[in-house]
Amino acid sequence: MITITDSEFIELVTFMKKNYGINLEKKRQLIEGRMCNLLEKKGMKSFGEYITVIKRNNVEEITTLINKLTTNHTFFYREDNHYKFLKEIVLPEQEKNNRTKILNIWSAGCSSGEEPFTTAMALDDYFGIKKAQWNTKILATDISQNVLNKAKKAIYQEDSIKGLPPTWKTKYLNKTEDGKYQIAVNIKKQVQFGVFNLMNPMPSIYKNKYHVIFCRNVMIYFDQKTKNDLINRFYEAIQPGGYLFIGHSETVQREKSKFKYICPAIYQKV
Repeated sequence: MITITDSEFIELVTFMKKNYGINLEKKRQLIEGRMCNLLEKKGMKSFGEYITVIKRNNVEEITTLINKLTTNHTFFYREDNHYKFLKEIVLPEQEKNNRTKILNIWSAGCSSGEEPFTTAMALDDYFGIKKAQWNTKILATDISQNVLNKAKKAIYQEDSIKGLPPTWKTKYLNKTEDGKYQIAVNIKKQVQFGVFNLMNPMPSIYKNKYHVIFCRNVMIYFDQKTKNDLINRFYEAIQPGGYLFIGHSETVQREKSKFKYICPAIYQKV
């Protein structure tokens, strides 16, 4: 088994934290356990060889590394209270106050697409026949090209859709010949996918002011300073009155942020 030396561990931890915000300081055993077989398959004899490769900005290898060291498990209608809040609070507010009828939503750290597609379903279900009057834009980004490729295919196993309301399954999913489920075209076309590193300055395409940002179960990999910096950039990217949804295991330090706490894992820009 290939073990990681102290110097290699420090070098890898520093590189990942600086470039991707991922904090691996307490993940030495996880790194060795998840990366050892990969290094052996590549014929490498040390972590140092692998670190040299990723430091050349080899996108494929960096994506593989991130996929190995983070968990991309997700499913449809995750945190159902968030979608209840979206339909009972956020969308009625928009319907009452948003005269432009332009609605911008960002799924930051969208993984394999379950979150943005669930959001698109929630919008369609709420607006009904009035949906045609609205210009809804859902931007879905992730650092991993691998999970985005799966998201773009929009085909899912039965396990991942079991949380959806039965009427949504009928209305928004098409069963394939091999027993999987394909997202309906009218839902799929509402979502735009793209690779984006949350540690980077937001390029112009992402500088639209958002009414809602979902960033759930992403910041669990970040240290507190990185979290605070990201949350403050989200604050600048959200329209006044807009909402930030985070994971229930995550928090916003209120003394470090201008966001107003609304209820667990939901914050508002006021």
